[in-house]
Amino acid sequence: MLLAIKPQVFEVVVADLMPGDGEHQPVPEPLAVVVSILAGVSLTKLESAFGRQPVIRAMPNTPATVGAGITAIAPGKLVKPTHMEQVTAIFKAVGEVVEVPEYLMDAVTGLSGSGPAYVAIAIEALADGGVAAGLPRAIASKLALSTVLGTAQLLQKTQMHPAEMKDRVTSPGGTTIAGLTELERAGFRSSLIEAVLAAKQRSEQLGQ
Repeated sequence: MLLAIKPQVFEVVVADLMPGDGEHQPVPEPLAVVVSILAGVSLTKLESAFGRQPVIRAMPNTPATVGAGITAIAPGKLVKPTHMEQVTAIFKAVGEVVEVPEYLMDAVTGLSGSGPAYVAIAIEALADGGVAAGLPRAIASKLALSTVLGTAQLLQKTQMHPAEMKDRVTSPGGTTIAGLTELERAGFRSSLIEAVLAAKQRSEQLGQ
C-alpha cells in the first residue's frame, strides 16, 4: 500500500482506510507493507495507525518522474529484509535509493525532497542573468539548464568534490572569481543552507 497524501489529512484518510476501534482495527491478510511518502509523519504514528502491518517511510523527489530521482527509505520495526528489497526495487525503477535512519528523514525532506525547487530557481536566476547580460531568453535558458545538468553529470561521473570543480574553473583574477565574489557577498551559500534547514523544520512541524 502506498500512502501518498497531504500530512494534514492523515488522520481522516487513515480513519477511512482502517475502520474499527483502536487495537481491534481489521488488518488485511496477508500483511501488506505500507509505504508512506508523507513529510513529517513518523513511523511511530504510522505503525500506531496501521496495527500489525510493516511500515516503511520513503521520501522520493520530483526528478523520479523522468527516472532521475533519488529516494531515501527508513524501515519500521516490523519490516523484514524482503520488504526492503521489494520497496527498494520499486523506487530504483525511478532513480537511486538510499537507506537512512528515521531521525534523518526530515533532513532528507529539506534537502532532496525540496531541493529540486532550489535548483529550479537557481537555473531561472542564471537564465535571467544571461538575459541581463544581453542574451536572448531562449539561448540564456538553454545555456543555464545545460550548464547545471552537465556540471551535475560531471561531478557524479568523476566523483570530484564540488570545491575541486570550482577551483578548476576559477583562474586568478578571472571572470569566475569575480562572479563567485558576488555570490559570496550575496550570501548564496548560506541562503541554500538556511533553505534546507527551514524545510527540515517545517517537515518536523507537519508531523506534530
